[in-house]
Amino acid sequence: MASSRRNFIKATVSGLVLAGISNSATDIIDHVPAPENVGVKLRFAIASDGHYGQPGTDYKKDHENMVRWLNQAHEQAPLDFVIINGDLVHDQPALLKELKNQYYDRLKVPFYAVPGNHDHADTAHWMSVFGYEDNFSFEKNGVGFVLANTSNAKGIYLAPDNTFLKRELYKFRSLSTVFVILHIPPHLWVPQNPFVESETTISLLHDYPNVKAVFHGHDHSLDAVFYTDKLPHFFDSHIGGNWGTSYKGFRLVEVAMDDKIFTRQINASGSPILNEQKL
Repeated sequence: MASSRRNFIKATVSGLVLAGISNSATDIIDHVPAPENVGVKLRFAIASDGHYGQPGTDYKKDHENMVRWLNQAHEQAPLDFVIINGDLVHDQPALLKELKNQYYDRLKVPFYAVPGNHDHADTAHWMSVFGYEDNFSFEKNGVGFVLANTSNAKGIYLAPDNTFLKRELYKFRSLSTVFVILHIPPHLWVPQNPFVESETTISLLHDYPNVKAVFHGHDHSLDAVFYTDKLPHFFDSHIGGNWGTSYKGFRLVEVAMDDKIFTRQINASGSPILNEQKL
């Protein structure tokens, strides 16, 4: 049943992409880099679901690979930072410090992380490892980022703290571009989605036209986009874990100097080759 659900979701998302993300009101264009003659204001990578410590998986190799791939991406086109969107570890919050010290501290750019349902970290523990709380925001090159926890120490799926979300979106109301990072999506696009339905969250996101996109992890089989009204919600495959897309990858996002936004999903492992056909 789980396999059927994941296949159904993936097929649905692919259809939405083919329907034309480049025509969305947010002017985000999927699968292409920003034109060289425009110039890039901000470039970052977002990855999720490493599940460090999951039994039966080669989680150390997965993280060695991801650090190497992200550093290579930075060498090819400089990144301002990396965001890790939840499920850094697999049900063992004590491993968060090891994961940070041995892997993510080796990235050649700054990184930010937000918890997922498998991290089981309360605010104090998250703060002790990363130096900031599990709900936080920042601004870089005139672009705002709001990162909110969507779970708790028990791993229960939750809507984000909407009081926090409203306050931070209001704080960034004068910016042209704001991105929101939520591990678990706040909307059930199809009944089989293992997400959360929060009309309050969706309404808040839609209240601010400068919120140009929301980024999610959680479902490893998703690597494209869903919409709430005209607001795109992007997924980025997975770093590790024992299920999901057949490749490991991450998403690149570029904000051009003219504030147009370009994003593309990276098949970092390069295996298998996607959409290969032999007739």
